[in-house]
Amino acid sequence: MYLHLGSGTLVNEKDIIGIFDLEITSQSFRTRNYLNEAERRGHLVYVDIEEIPKSFVVCAKPGEGQTVILSPLSPQTLQRRGETGSGLL
Repeated sequence: MYLHLGSGTLVNEKDIIGIFDLEITSQSFRTRNYLNEAERRGHLVYVDIEEIPKSFVVCAKPGEGQTVILSPLSPQTLQRRGETGSGLL
């Protein structure tokens, strides 16, 4: 199953490590460093560069590094989509 993160971006549900609220978690020095490092390494993906991101999704495929995806959808919306199957394809 795939979770729709907005603007046509889909991720395989089994590759998702976590979904995080950007506003809350970015207050942490460690989270800001993690996101900065992901960007520096080219592992940060914006779903929609014109929308303000509300959440970030950490994904990893076996044998590959982590990818951080910034989504304009709230973590609550993404969680609901995953639970109800409405955002899954």
